[in-house]
Amino acid sequence: MSAQMLRVTEIEALSPLVKRFRFEHPHGAKLPLFSGGAHVVVEMPDGDMLRRNAYSLISDPQDGSGYEIAVRREDGGRGGSRFMHACVRQGDMLRISTPLNLFSLDMRARKHVLIAGGIGITPIIAQMQQLLRMQGRFEIHYAARSRREAAGLRLLPDLPHIHAHISDEGRRMDLGAILDRQPIGTHVYTCGPEGLIASVAQCTERLGWPKGSLHSEVFLAPPPGRAFEVTLARSGRTITVGPHQSLLEALEEAQVEIDWSCRGGACGRCETEVVSCHGRIEHHDHWLSEDEHSSQTRIMPCVSRFRGRELILNR
Repeated sequence: MSAQMLRVTEIEALSPLVKRFRFEHPHGAKLPLFSGGAHVVVEMPDGDMLRRNAYSLISDPQDGSGYEIAVRREDGGRGGSRFMHACVRQGDMLRISTPLNLFSLDMRARKHVLIAGGIGITPIIAQMQQLLRMQGRFEIHYAARSRREAAGLRLLPDLPHIHAHISDEGRRMDLGAILDRQPIGTHVYTCGPEGLIASVAQCTERLGWPKGSLHSEVFLAPPPGRAFEVTLARSGRTITVGPHQSLLEALEEAQVEIDWSCRGGACGRCETEVVSCHGRIEHHDHWLSEDEHSSQTRIMPCVSRFRGRELILNR
């Protein structure tokens, strides 16, 4: 995936855990435009490790003057979000990939219902800006535990068809009420916790929505875990994956050529054949089927780990 060095020109705290970052070309050149729902991959030189994390773009898709993302600090994660919060300063230069969209709007829809929970509001922001520019018909439902945690409220305009569902104010999201009254031809887009995405899928199935009208996105941060070893069948090399390192990062560190785009278990680009598995693959992706997970013949190196005696990959 192509990338370029961009300058951090703004940093803003949207909530105690979420910061907004703006990146611009150091010489003022225009950046490639994108569509609502797109993401970029940010490279973070964290000590001896080069981290690459995907973040949804929250800026106007038709504004090439800069890219903006919002990052939630995850203290229990591997360190990427902590690096962004603790180490990145205004004026720093970071390598940012060209935008890629795995969560685009279906422009055949007669109406768009955008449902987000927590930091899942980020791709919805750019989708909203695209729909406003196109004068598309839509509504947004944004759920958060409290206004203090609802970073998205700083990014959403005050419009009658944009609804905040704040749990500690007694206004929990009622998916049945939201989805049951939609006209034929409506599409629904969900981003947020896995429980929310599953609930929307269950509700639309119960209401008889066509499967093609349902869209969702989950970017999973590679979880930390025990260190493990993998053997590469083509070269016979054995590499070690550290406890705070993904298998994909370990392969890259070992100069193994491997394709990727989302780095979050959603796109399928880094899918790898398993030649031999004596142990258990800890699957964390949303790409492989349940049967493929059970067979332990495929692995997504970006998010999945391994426990056992031997794992040999077709690399």
